[in-house]
Amino acid sequence: MGIPLNGPDLTEIAAAAEALQDAVIATPVLPLQAARWDALLPDCAGVTLKLELFQQTGSFKARGALLGMRGLTADQRAAGVVAASGGNHALAVSWAAREAGVSALITMPRATDPDRIAGCEALGATVALFDDMAAAFEAMNEAAMQGRALMHPFEAWHMILGSATCGREYHLQAPQIDTFVIPIGGGGLISGMACAIKQLRPDARVIGVEPFGADSMARSFDAGEPVKLDQVATIADSLGAPLAMPTTFGVAQTYVDRIVRVSDDAMLDAMALYQSNLRITAEPACAASLAAILGPLKDDLAGRHVGIIACGSNIGLTRYQALNASRNAD
Repeated sequence: MGIPLNGPDLTEIAAAAEALQDAVIATPVLPLQAARWDALLPDCAGVTLKLELFQQTGSFKARGALLGMRGLTADQRAAGVVAASGGNHALAVSWAAREAGVSALITMPRATDPDRIAGCEALGATVALFDDMAAAFEAMNEAAMQGRALMHPFEAWHMILGSATCGREYHLQAPQIDTFVIPIGGGGLISGMACAIKQLRPDARVIGVEPFGADSMARSFDAGEPVKLDQVATIADSLGAPLAMPTTFGVAQTYVDRIVRVSDDAMLDAMALYQSNLRITAEPACAASLAAILGPLKDDLAGRHVGIIACGSNIGLTRYQALNASRNAD
């Protein structure tokens, strides 16, 4: 099914949200009003945090993955599914496949956090490891050619629609928000959320955040067409998509106002703040929105009601400690 560049409409988004109610969590929102935030946050009307890291499997990906799984034909269910991912999408597909009684093959880079690999296997998926993400994607495509249904991590109607339910939910929970700051990996999250938000509140601003070392969407916006990076270099593996793709790029281009970039160090600092102030163990991608409002956006948000999102928590303690140690060493 092709996706128009204006994405799903509000009727489709509301129907999807209703369909997911039996399995997906309406994740809470938290105003960052405690005194410990006072000296840190930008001089704006308020900052609200959506805790999507409390979603099934620890990220927003569960929404779209379950919609995709429930949309399979009988023949596709019998053949099983395949997905390539280094983490959040892999876990979401593994969970959704278990919920639907469908076999799942997950192709992953060898460098994937061992806790994520173990999580997929615990959910009943078969995991195959490859030298890098490019090889994992090739293996995914090969398995799809052999009959498995391909569950793409972002370039799919059900992934955009799932993220749109998150955007709708956020607006309904915190209608005062007029500026949303959303991380970008492949673009599935921001395209879906922005599509819902802009239809519900056309005057809202939607700002994307990418790491400097994985800024394919920002470069695509500059070029006016999807581009592919020569290499990806960031600690935020969940934001490490090496390219933008036509559908998510098109929907994002329709609704997203601008994109800013943040450094790995800025994400590490934001991870530390989540740990010290909220006792949240955030992966780098999860901290990207906070890093953006404390960094490149800090002087641009005066008087605004700002919404950020903690999008995922799938990081093992060993990797978290290693990243924190690297930050302290610097």
